[in-house]
Amino acid sequence: MAERLSRIIGTEEDKRNCPFYFKIGACRHGDGCSRTHLRPHFSQTLMIPHLYIPPPPGADGVPVDDSEQFEDFFEEIYEELGKFGEVEQLNVVENLGDHMFGNVYVKFHYEEDAEKCLKAMAGRYYAGRLVAPEYSPVTDFSEARCRQFDEGSCQRGGYCNFMHLKRVPRHLRKLMRSSGRKKSRSDRDSRGGGDRDRDRDRDRDRRGRRRDRSRSRERSRRDRSRSRSKERGGDDGRSMARSGSEERRAKIAEWNRQRDEPKQEEAAAPPAEAAAAEPAAEPAPEQQ
Repeated sequence: MAERLSRIIGTEEDKRNCPFYFKIGACRHGDGCSRTHLRPHFSQTLMIPHLYIPPPPGADGVPVDDSEQFEDFFEEIYEELGKFGEVEQLNVVENLGDHMFGNVYVKFHYEEDAEKCLKAMAGRYYAGRLVAPEYSPVTDFSEARCRQFDEGSCQRGGYCNFMHLKRVPRHLRKLMRSSGRKKSRSDRDSRGGGDRDRDRDRDRDRRGRRRDRSRSRERSRRDRSRSRSKERGGDDGRSMARSGSEERRAKIAEWNRQRDEPKQEEAAAPPAEAAAAEPAAEPAPEQQ
């Protein structure tokens, strides 16, 4: 029985608990829902309702481009939330339903950081609106987001009950990754893991230095071998090891020819001592 309950909790088979609240942390029926909303007492994820308000549509009803406003909002909020700990994900929905309009979801790496953020942000104001963060049961946004919206084929539009997440520009995602790495390193130091991490970094640096020295020695050996090959290979500067078989045979034949030429010249020329020892020919006698 317990195994079955743990398997069906938060699904359509669960007739007691609200599956939408379990998946997206919000329900269109609110507190009047016929099913129970399991509100967590601690979580890595906080939901701040109605924090981002996009500009109103134009006179013709066409939505206004809010990319610049959203980028300023995202960068400002991320910088503020990052003060409490490492932020793994920061998502803003663009659904139009009352229960999801302008909701912001922030997932921290540690639950303690989410708790600090909840206590610090509660009761503050942003753009004249009260900030009321709450713990959210959402930890896997791949189950909460609308896949049809990601593919551009959602037929329900802004009133879909699954998350339509606003697309974060590439430079802001890069900012999150870089600052997240720095924050993670500082958090590990403050949580007592700094000595272990420093030892790991020191070992990694030592291995890197040994690898660099080995590569440097290997390059030096290759350079010395290449210079010796250049000296043997003549003015063209190419080593025999890098030459083709035809070229190597031609070079060997040329070296043999150059080596044999002096010997042939010596064999063809008569010895100087033999020429000097040979007696001069006597003149023929005159006839009477």
